[in-house]
Amino acid sequence: MVMGEKPKKLLILYASETGNAIDAAERLGREAERRGCPVLLLSVDDFDPSSLPDQEIVIFVVSTTGQGDNPDSIKVFWKFLLQRNLTQNWLSRVNYAVFGLGDSGYQKYNFVAKKLDKRLSDLGATAVVERGLGDDQHPSGYEGALDPWMSTLWKALYQKDPKLFPKGPELMTSNMSLMDQPKVQITYHDVAEGTSNFSSIPDVKLLEMQIESTRFILPGKLSGKYSPECFLKMVKNDPLSKAGSGKDVRHFEFESVSSSIEYEVGDVVHILPGQDAAAVDAFIKHCNLNPESYIRVQANDNKENEQSYDFRNTLKVPVRLKTFVELAMDVASASPRRYFFEVMSYFATAEHEKERLQYFASPEGRDDLYEYNQKERRTVLEILFHGMYRYYSLRRHTKKQEVGPVLLEAKLVLDDFPSVQMPFEWLVQLVPPLKTRAFSISSSHSAHPNQVHLTVSVVSWTTPYKRKRTGLCSSWLAELDPQKSGLIPAWFQKGSLPSPPPSLPLILIGPGTGCAPFRGFVEERALQSQSGPTAPILFFFGCRNEENDFLYRDFWLFHSQKGGVLSEEKGGGFFVAFSRDQQQKVYVQHKMREESFKIWNLLTEGAAVYVAGSANKMPSDVLLAFEEIVSKEGGVPKEAAVRWLRALEKAGKYHVEAWS
Repeated sequence: MVMGEKPKKLLILYASETGNAIDAAERLGREAERRGCPVLLLSVDDFDPSSLPDQEIVIFVVSTTGQGDNPDSIKVFWKFLLQRNLTQNWLSRVNYAVFGLGDSGYQKYNFVAKKLDKRLSDLGATAVVERGLGDDQHPSGYEGALDPWMSTLWKALYQKDPKLFPKGPELMTSNMSLMDQPKVQITYHDVAEGTSNFSSIPDVKLLEMQIESTRFILPGKLSGKYSPECFLKMVKNDPLSKAGSGKDVRHFEFESVSSSIEYEVGDVVHILPGQDAAAVDAFIKHCNLNPESYIRVQANDNKENEQSYDFRNTLKVPVRLKTFVELAMDVASASPRRYFFEVMSYFATAEHEKERLQYFASPEGRDDLYEYNQKERRTVLEILFHGMYRYYSLRRHTKKQEVGPVLLEAKLVLDDFPSVQMPFEWLVQLVPPLKTRAFSISSSHSAHPNQVHLTVSVVSWTTPYKRKRTGLCSSWLAELDPQKSGLIPAWFQKGSLPSPPPSLPLILIGPGTGCAPFRGFVEERALQSQSGPTAPILFFFGCRNEENDFLYRDFWLFHSQKGGVLSEEKGGGFFVAFSRDQQQKVYVQHKMREESFKIWNLLTEGAAVYVAGSANKMPSDVLLAFEEIVSKEGGVPKEAAVRWLRALEKAGKYHVEAWS
């Protein structure tokens, strides 16, 4: 390298939906930098796709969402790449690598990474290494594939251009030199200065400003639109499943209190959950900070560190510290990433703790960290705050006289790393951001103009160490009292299920809470039938027991009666599979096979298929049932049936919305 010549920057572009791709991309950036290679790290929607041919080397880190869908941030970029006027040698000077994040439990595993890899190759770009595919099903999650892929990548890049790594792909600079400063700096304001800015602002407007400000600093536009589209108030919280059945499924109804609601059936609403006040208090107390003080968070302009991160610029206005933690930092639900433990090691004063944390952050300790952290879903409170977490646990559970089990739970993490005291700036950077949760809307806007309804299963499970866990948002919603409900921030978004016109015949498959969007479909079709003819609907629902979890039983049966949109008289039908009410389990796919003639007739009339529910095995089992029905009733070989259904999907008539 010529004296004074600036080293080349390695461009890393990521497309993330939940934040995992951001974490993987930042890890790639850190590892490259430790090898002496400066990095430019960007969300793909902050990159001009027309300049792609000017790049020598580009690393893509992309996630796959839903059933093979693109993350929102890559949609414009992908559309640009599909232009017909782009030639086969458009990217002939570009070298690239692709790492994908997906879940092999889904049918279209890592579909976005695979199609991006192929398209880049088709446009003349050269792959530096074979694409890497991270799998959530791996015992160590996506990092099980990322570690070996990175090792291969560095060697291949060094062979391609030794100037990228001046001292070789294996020699790394001291990690400590990279730990001097976090990516953010915090300015503290006194209480009087902060409160004077907001004294005359109405509550709804103030909360909107606070949310917009706090979520503005999230990396990679993780929050989507910063300001909520509206604020909701819960007006109904009704149990749908029978008490003691082992499931807690709720029907929630919300009204807008700030602006009119606009959505279509099949859409999704994102809700920002509240956090337990005791957890937030414990976190702030451990940090020795005044919860009432006001802070401004902004990017740290560290000129010595050439790595560029896409970290949102700054808080627009000072925000109360406690409000910032409540709205931006997930302190008691999400598990931190591996880098969190690495940074912890630099602030551990006890040598045995430092060694353990360094081991967790190393490739050798990856699997043990997964067992300790992700598999147990340990939270920041549990990992860092020792006695403070014990206090928090007791405070939450003594009301229910559950002190014994809670003491045992706290003992597992008590004094794991008592010597670690991390500065608040690092915690702001590394504590997982509080994310919105997406729910399929279970109402028709035409039937409920100022309302949105949700069908939610309260998430709970037991970890390998027999600790009880609950989903943050679902349990928070379940505990809300409609008479005392506060303001709930909400964002509306298109889902995977497009709103169908009244003339389109429908075949709906929605076991369990998968019935949620189809409640809205049926409500809307029922309204449409009052003013004109509508096409028939076949709906296949499934649950465990007729007595325990037959969700919306009266609703479905009402619309199945004579003249209803699900009635045989209208060419439709409603079919239920109770999986546990007999010795042999019966699922929706069994009911589909029983009604294969009706399904085939509706398919030949141009019906669209909509599938919603658990992502585990249901979507693939349902697809297999369709393949058998098409083969049997259409009189064609299985291979032809598979092609027929693929054509149906390409025509926009086979839709799946599944969740894990």
